[in-house]
Amino acid sequence: MKAKLFLLVIAGMLTVSVAMAQGTDRAKLSFGVLGGINFQNLNGKDADGDKLENDLIIGFHVGVNIQVPIVPEFYFQPGLLFSTKGAKNTSGSLTGTTKISYIEMPMNLVYKAMLGNGYVMLGFGPYIGYGIGGKVKVEGGAVTVENDIEFKNVVEIGDDPLTPYYKAFDVGANMFAGYEMQNGIFAQINTQFGLLKINPENKYIADDKTSVKNVGFGLSLGYRF
Repeated sequence: MKAKLFLLVIAGMLTVSVAMAQGTDRAKLSFGVLGGINFQNLNGKDADGDKLENDLIIGFHVGVNIQVPIVPEFYFQPGLLFSTKGAKNTSGSLTGTTKISYIEMPMNLVYKAMLGNGYVMLGFGPYIGYGIGGKVKVEGGAVTVENDIEFKNVVEIGDDPLTPYYKAFDVGANMFAGYEMQNGIFAQINTQFGLLKINPENKYIADDKTSVKNVGFGLSLGYRF
């Protein structure tokens, strides 16, 4: 039900964006496809309130966006991405890797101005995301254990304590800078900061101080037409 609501919200926002575009100079309206690599981490605190000591993992993103002119050199740029996030943690002889797949909608305000034979781009804005799958893999010596992530807001007594749980919804901030050539090919560096805790309330743990948020950066290549 929540997934359907999330998709309806995205569809509604994209419909509004297209409607806005129909009232603008269509010569400046553009669509883009992009993809690239993510360097992701999970920052925050563990159940005792100690800082998480995680390492980056490599993921990827792929998607589309629409660039709607607002005033000269400024654009509204909503998009839709499939993105993989997570982190790696090593404790003694055990290494745990968390990978979470999201459908995301970035909604950026973009400044775009001529520079040389192309355009310099600077953008920022919020994003909303919804987790659609993921796994946690723990490796130690010759033994590997892998479990599917389950998305819940509250872990109740009686839920499997060995299952990795996360909240599905994520909200955060985007920033990017890039360059677009006259032929429509562009490259950009992106960064994201999660603003919501993605760990659920856990009733197995008294006085739980856990706070886990997505953070990362990436490189994208794309084509605008």
